[in-house]
Amino acid sequence: MAARVIDPAAIAASYRAQLRAELQALPQLTLMGLLAEGHAPSATYAEYTRKGCEDVGMRFQLRSVTPAEAERAVREASADPGVHGILVYYPIGASDGWLRELVDPRKDIEGLHSYWARCLYENRRFVDAAQTKQAILPSTPLAVHKLLEAAGAFGRGARPLEGVKAVVFNRSEVVGYPLAAMMAHDGAQVISFDLEGARMFTSAANGEAHRSEPTPSSRAEALAEADVIVTGVPSRAFPLVRGDEIKPGAICLNF
Repeated sequence: MAARVIDPAAIAASYRAQLRAELQALPQLTLMGLLAEGHAPSATYAEYTRKGCEDVGMRFQLRSVTPAEAERAVREASADPGVHGILVYYPIGASDGWLRELVDPRKDIEGLHSYWARCLYENRRFVDAAQTKQAILPSTPLAVHKLLEAAGAFGRGARPLEGVKAVVFNRSEVVGYPLAAMMAHDGAQVISFDLEGARMFTSAANGEAHRSEPTPSSRAEALAEADVIVTGVPSRAFPLVRGDEIKPGAICLNF
């Protein structure tokens, strides 16, 4: 069976076109980026953000701060009515966890505030009774979700990933863990691997919070049964997933 490769750039372009059209009907919005002085990787990410904002018609302001200035900068941006979204390029310093909580959750575009984390893990998809305002999800797990949809992972059951077996190599707080929970909420049986071992993620009944429990499943067993495989391991020591470890037709995604 020949592999089919999905181009993420083409999928992203379709979402940008949709966003561009929506923004044209609104007053110009401003995204504030807070960047640690001298952190080159974050500066590169900030440049991508600037280009993305320009592409869809949004104003981008970048402010460089020292660790000592970061808290005041977050408070000022949260209180500024002219700032509609805040993006903090972590790491800033030793107080990154505290800074996430200082960002006004209404302006937290990456969904890192504990308010949005609770919505995610409790599977609360809207924040109003009329279900017109969607909860904000962390950006990279959401992008993975959209790519899986484009690759044909979604079925036609009551939940889009009903009956799907998935394996995720990464259990970080900002990507792997929320991704596993999101997939479980959508019906998948997810086995998550990291240095601490394997855990099984499943969604409780009636839209309740997910469950995460240790599982004795080995890498070989999980990969052999997986319909979806997601990898995101920032180490060259990680043994890459080989073609002979996966079953035909599996959807594989690396971030």
